[in-house]
Amino acid sequence: MRFNPFAPSFRQDPYAQYAALRAELPIRTLGMWVLTRHTDVLAVLRDRSFSAELIPALVARHGGAVDTDLVLRLGRASLVFTDNPAHARLRGLVNRVFTPAAVADLEPLVHELAQRRVSGLRHDLMAELAEPLPVEVLCTWLGLPAELHGQVAGWTHEIRFLLEPGMLKRDHLERISRVVATFAAALREVRTPGLLRELAAVRTAGGDRLTEEETALLGIMCFVAGTETTAALIGNSALALLRSPGIGLEQVPATVRETLRHESPLQMTTRIATREIEIGGVRIAAGDQVLLCLAAANRDPAVFPNPDTFDPARGPGPHLGFGFGMHGCLGGALAELQARAVLDTLVRGPDLRLDGEVRWQTESLIVRSPEALPVTVAAGAR
Repeated sequence: MRFNPFAPSFRQDPYAQYAALRAELPIRTLGMWVLTRHTDVLAVLRDRSFSAELIPALVARHGGAVDTDLVLRLGRASLVFTDNPAHARLRGLVNRVFTPAAVADLEPLVHELAQRRVSGLRHDLMAELAEPLPVEVLCTWLGLPAELHGQVAGWTHEIRFLLEPGMLKRDHLERISRVVATFAAALREVRTPGLLRELAAVRTAGGDRLTEEETALLGIMCFVAGTETTAALIGNSALALLRSPGIGLEQVPATVRETLRHESPLQMTTRIATREIEIGGVRIAAGDQVLLCLAAANRDPAVFPNPDTFDPARGPGPHLGFGFGMHGCLGGALAELQARAVLDTLVRGPDLRLDGEVRWQTESLIVRSPEALPVTVAAGAR
């Protein structure tokens, strides 16, 4: 069995390949084990002996003459790239301000911004709505001054290569190092009220707190981990809605949830085994890399009946669209809120139609979303 995630055909439609892989034992290719069954992927996500520190290790190994010290510190200040005890410390501090109540308080803002973006739609739902909305929401929540709003998306797009171990190259590291320094310096100057200042002020009962640099680097990772994936969820959910015009307001939450399973924005993630272990009938050695195909697990017929059918009525299920366990997506509730706000606004109007073929983006291996989502606004819909 061959597996080539770089192939154009796979990037456009990976699901036949995922199905073929699920029928086999986990395979070893491209220097890593590829897991596609729900039970195997979930087993690794649950097992804390699998490390999430692949990217910092790659940066340290490939940095060479590039000054990567700040990029390494970004990894060590990130919930995405850390293991315990560092992860537990960071999560304990961040959880004090990144709460369900705090996300719920953002609902009026998210709906206002979504409605404004929808009212301005003309041609491309991705470029005009799905991509800018998560950046606007985070900029506002973190308290960033207006002069930074226009720069954040570009900085984030450069740094997100850290999430792509298969695409990270030295020239990327050079640009990332420069951008992280610029981005961090800008965030350290933020003094307006918002999540960033709340993170800087939080204390544990024992007096632990985030340093000024850690606060800025956590702010950067909010954008890196929470904008392009959220844009993908918005775009994929909107595409599902446009293809199923009978979906009503009461079905919006289920439509977003089913999109997370059926067209997972985050297709895959990577772990490193820190001990020898058997998964899916194969022995994985300590130090081996493991590619977890979340999107394949989310279409496993052993868990989801008729998995290739988009069915909002199937109800809540054990999808892995936000990962699972200690590295489960902290911003998942905010991403769902934004997707629901967009779909709610689209269901209420205007009358949109797909206008051409949907092209899937090819810049990222791990994120699946339309590159463009061409729409036509029906005459008189405004």
